[in-house]
Amino acid sequence: MSLLPIVAVCAVILSIAYVTYGRILSRLLKLDPNKETPATTMRDGLDYEPIEPKFLMSQHFSAIAAAGPIVGPIAAGLAFGWLPAVIWILVGSIFIGGVHDMTALTASVRHKAGSIAEVVHQHMSRRSFLLFLSFVWIALVYIIVAFTDVTTASFIGMQTLDDGTKITGGGVATSSLLYLVLPIVMGVLLRYTKLSLNMATLIFLPLVGATIYVGPMVPFDIGQILGLTDTSAQNVWDVALLVYCVVAAMVPVWLLLQPRGHLGGYFLYVALGGGMIGILFGGNTVEYPAFTGWMSAKGETLFPFLFITIACGACSGFHSLIASGTTSKQLRKETDARVIGYGAMLLEAMVAIVSLCCVMIWMQGSPKLSGSPNLIYANGLGKFLGVLSVPEQFAVSFALMAFTTFVYDTLDVCTRLGRYIIQELTGWHDAKGRWLGTLLTAGVPLYFLLQPPQLDAKGLPIPMYRVFWSLFGASNQLLAALTLLGVTVWLWQTRREKWIWFVTGLPCVWMYAMSSWALSLMTFPKFFNADGKFQTPTDPVPWIGCVLLALAAMMLVEAYLALSGKKSPPVQGMPAPAMSAAGS
Repeated sequence: MSLLPIVAVCAVILSIAYVTYGRILSRLLKLDPNKETPATTMRDGLDYEPIEPKFLMSQHFSAIAAAGPIVGPIAAGLAFGWLPAVIWILVGSIFIGGVHDMTALTASVRHKAGSIAEVVHQHMSRRSFLLFLSFVWIALVYIIVAFTDVTTASFIGMQTLDDGTKITGGGVATSSLLYLVLPIVMGVLLRYTKLSLNMATLIFLPLVGATIYVGPMVPFDIGQILGLTDTSAQNVWDVALLVYCVVAAMVPVWLLLQPRGHLGGYFLYVALGGGMIGILFGGNTVEYPAFTGWMSAKGETLFPFLFITIACGACSGFHSLIASGTTSKQLRKETDARVIGYGAMLLEAMVAIVSLCCVMIWMQGSPKLSGSPNLIYANGLGKFLGVLSVPEQFAVSFALMAFTTFVYDTLDVCTRLGRYIIQELTGWHDAKGRWLGTLLTAGVPLYFLLQPPQLDAKGLPIPMYRVFWSLFGASNQLLAALTLLGVTVWLWQTRREKWIWFVTGLPCVWMYAMSSWALSLMTFPKFFNADGKFQTPTDPVPWIGCVLLALAAMMLVEAYLALSGKKSPPVQGMPAPAMSAAGS
């Protein structure tokens, strides 16, 4: 069976959904192009800065996508087959994920670009506000843990291609470091010269390609330089990457976040476009089974684990943090929320489909499917780019660099958002609060990353990203449920229209059910040994799972009190206490 018809049908379905359901959502939310947004009324040059939608789109898309629509679909495809994954990506992105992102962005803009926690604060209670913030901060911590680990793993070791060419982690590291310099230079030039953004894009995008070409020529192998083992070298990279996150979270958005997000977004477009061209003209056939069974090799059942393994690409609670944390502070017009919120989610679904294709083109049991998700993605994309006569070494290096670039965007945005939360919880919005929030958000992940690795049944070390990925998926989807819950309460208290229960209410119920079910299965069995006797687990995952489930249950109680009238609805037009990003 050819790969092309499957991908073409997916692209058509997503395009139709954007035109039809996206337009319906715009009308239901009453988006007004003439209403001033917080980006213009609260402009400060630090966090609030209105920009054109075509440029905000690339930044937002790069930030929400990261490694999620690559790792999740690949893992789910390997576990259950490609067909269940495709169905969930399409249905989830159109009716749940896209709605989640667009309503979260709109809610934030309508509340002075405050976070979803601020929306909850105004329309539910102070207690629910604190519960939501606590949940979000914990989620940010293990997102940073998982993505830091999977990124630094690509900076060590070596991969041998089919033609014998070797790609070193040191070469990927060099390309990544050079890439980080480019957006800083670009940001300075845009700020202090008359260089236009269009011209800057034409100049710096080719330079990104040059970093990929140059990297393998001058590999920065920190293990060889310092005489370290791969494990120790990765720990050094963990520290270095989190130091970068601290710096990136403290500098103004114009210096790094905006230009890096802009370049990263175009990088993503190129990766997606290259993959699509390879699928279109490569003549690739589907080799992997459409369905492999209701249970994976690890013993996880399709329900509920499919729906938490594929988060980004179908629905992701993390998107609400981006939408209400940085994007809403840069949205020029309310009507831009359709293309930025809904459109970016559907575009991310296509990234997930292309990532899934990197599994579909290989036979089950192929050595190409035995590596980590970033290597599977790199090998698949490398094969697709071969249609364009791109050398395999460059293509695979490009894919690994693209993967790393996506994660950079997530890591420093997560650290910045973690700073906002700590500042809101402490009330410290001065320099002390900025430093405390940033160091705490980066320091806790570093603690986990530097712990001795856990061992599997064969005595082999388990990568830290694998320890936290399942927890990331379940809690990320639970965060989506909490966001939809907060949005539903806001819409009901301000609109009182029946469509709310179908558009945001039903997706909220589905995400609550799947994520709570999965999180319970991952959490409670670890408190009992093989004989059924209670034990105290040393693994941090079940303890974090218990905390998250408790927070989610308490949020449901708060929502019931708000919807039942036990808590008075807010005064119409009352300003919300926006999370203090300005000056943060």
